[in-house]
Amino acid sequence: MPNPQPAVTRRTVVGAIGATAATLAVAPAAAAATSTAPAAPAAPAAPATGRGARTVSAPATRAQSAAGSEATSVRAGFPIRYVGVSWDGPRRGAAIRLHQDGAVPGAWQPLPAGCAGGPDGPEGPGRPGDTGTATALVAAGGAPGYDLRLPDGAGNVRTAAIDTVHGPVRRLAVSPTSPVTLAGAEYLSRAAWGADESKRFKNGVENSPAKYYPLQTLTVHHTDTPNADPDPAATVRAIYEYHAITNDWGDIGYHFLIDEAGRIYEGRWSGDDGAPAEDGAGNVVTAFHTAGFNSGNLGIALLGTLSTQDPTPQARRSLTALLALVTGTHHLDPQAHVTFVNPVNGVTKPVEMISGHRDWLATDCPGGSMYASLPALRAEVAALATAAR
Repeated sequence: MPNPQPAVTRRTVVGAIGATAATLAVAPAAAAATSTAPAAPAAPAAPATGRGARTVSAPATRAQSAAGSEATSVRAGFPIRYVGVSWDGPRRGAAIRLHQDGAVPGAWQPLPAGCAGGPDGPEGPGRPGDTGTATALVAAGGAPGYDLRLPDGAGNVRTAAIDTVHGPVRRLAVSPTSPVTLAGAEYLSRAAWGADESKRFKNGVENSPAKYYPLQTLTVHHTDTPNADPDPAATVRAIYEYHAITNDWGDIGYHFLIDEAGRIYEGRWSGDDGAPAEDGAGNVVTAFHTAGFNSGNLGIALLGTLSTQDPTPQARRSLTALLALVTGTHHLDPQAHVTFVNPVNGVTKPVEMISGHRDWLATDCPGGSMYASLPALRAEVAALATAAR
């Protein structure tokens, strides 16, 4: 484990977002050296309430869930942007085909392996592989329906047809200064990207109440969604629906997400005081990005699929600056090799301070190209964190 440090207060974190990011903004990562550095940032403001508040609009998410045999052939009452799928049992051989209006269904395509997310538990980490719980989020491009083909032995099948584009318009209160900047990049709070906070509740009770632990490690992911995404905020809302409702995690699984333009999205809910990912003492809220190893582990997901291509220079620069900001604020060495100790179940794992998802569990995440660049990323983060001191 990293050496214990005095707890940082929420006020310290917010101040560092402004002061540290101002330094980082003029020292972009090597991968983005030819890009224009963003303007000097300001700290995120508290959620807008009362005088001075303004509103933004976002489409309400529409979802049609199905389970068991009914989940293998679904026709929705709206154009489907994404299909969320979850089942227990073997993964190999799972496939989906999308319906087409006025034509025969499209060709079968393999379901992606998905990422090994989920909550921590007292029993220790799961061991996702060819069996266990399988998950997939598939872009549907507005299809009216879909069919599933699952391997023998698959059970507890759950699906959701998700539309985050065409639903009724919702109005959400945001800071009068929104958007603001975080680590030198445009930052969207949960309200700014259209999070429906009611989805964190189940039968009137918060489904996954926030728990906080000292930060030990940081993990990089990709979302395994399409590249060149024309509406990344809509994709973030789809991931939120899939994680919170279909998978029953109670919230989105990541602490932050970054789109191809370098915009940073607030992920897991951590309180109402305006600074993301942590409580007032600087402890990180537990999310659901690395099943069995979540508590004290901060997850950042790059939107897109990075198996054979690198992130955009803008996304890479924002990722580097955000990692430098967090490690610098918490006095962590970005290039350290540490032993993670899960405070919930006592499970240990030797890992790099900044790791990829596949370092923890059996998954392709964060994609082969992104994973291969992690050593260079750690060096860039260390250089930026040092420059910001």
